[in-house]
Amino acid sequence: MKIIEFDDKGHRVEVDSRAASSKAASSSLAPRPVFSSAPAEAPRARRKSSGIELHMFQTGILRTKTKYIKMNQGEETFDIPVPWFLIKHPQGNVVIDGGNAVEVAIDKRAHWGSVLAAYDPIMSVSENCVEQLKMVDVAPHTVRYVLQSHLHLDHTGAVGRFPKAQYVVQRAEYDYAFKPHWFSAGAYIRADFDRPGLNWKFLGGEYTDHYDLFGDGTIRMIFTPGHSPGHQSFLITLPKTGPVLLTIDAAYTVDHWENKALPGLVVSSADAADSVAKLRKIAADTGAMVVTGHDPVTWAGFRKAPHDFYD
Repeated sequence: MKIIEFDDKGHRVEVDSRAASSKAASSSLAPRPVFSSAPAEAPRARRKSSGIELHMFQTGILRTKTKYIKMNQGEETFDIPVPWFLIKHPQGNVVIDGGNAVEVAIDKRAHWGSVLAAYDPIMSVSENCVEQLKMVDVAPHTVRYVLQSHLHLDHTGAVGRFPKAQYVVQRAEYDYAFKPHWFSAGAYIRADFDRPGLNWKFLGGEYTDHYDLFGDGTIRMIFTPGHSPGHQSFLITLPKTGPVLLTIDAAYTVDHWENKALPGLVVSSADAADSVAKLRKIAADTGAMVVTGHDPVTWAGFRKAPHDFYD
């Protein structure tokens, strides 16, 4: 198959690829680790890695209104970051989501259409996930897995960009993305995920909950429906930092985490509330550092790639 990438000037580049299949083991949630509370910010300098690293990236921002993030809570302009993540692991590089697709930076109106009335992406071509990975010495062919929290338009920037990757998503999410309800249709850009020849792996909701990607407890996928039917969050356990809980859009902001707001877009408010409760219990049991999905205040305080990472 052909993978379409873009250079710094936004020109299309075709790359031959062959999807590679990989096996993964599953297990239940690991016993509670003994870790201290979230670590203090480390100086941004060269330091020796423990061998497993979590890198936090961003593909620009979405300019929106408060009501689209916190249901029915205001008409004010609200700028939110669009995070995505890389885990460097001895068994292979793992990308989570990838943020906005590069096409958004090239011609956002052509790619997102009427969605711009509610969510206006502000992003440069160089902020696409493939280009940013080069800054931490990760080439596209070295990415083993791409994990999709869900398939909304600001989380599908990595799909189809990594020729040897297996793409892991909940089956419920993949199926819904092709036939969403009318009120969710704008959140799914079919051109982002409907790509022939990709190596997909589908998870089965509660039946595969706490799926352990490498079988070593480093990356676990937590089924958290509500915002979308097949949303999943991630518990990343690092050698030095300890557990880091990436809520993704199960909790957009701290207000969502603290039960002060529902997402501006939900398929089930009850499931969304239950998923936050589930994640709060995991955070309490593990002592995890919590990273919410799009909070502009807390996101500013985390170590950011390419300058620093957690390990």
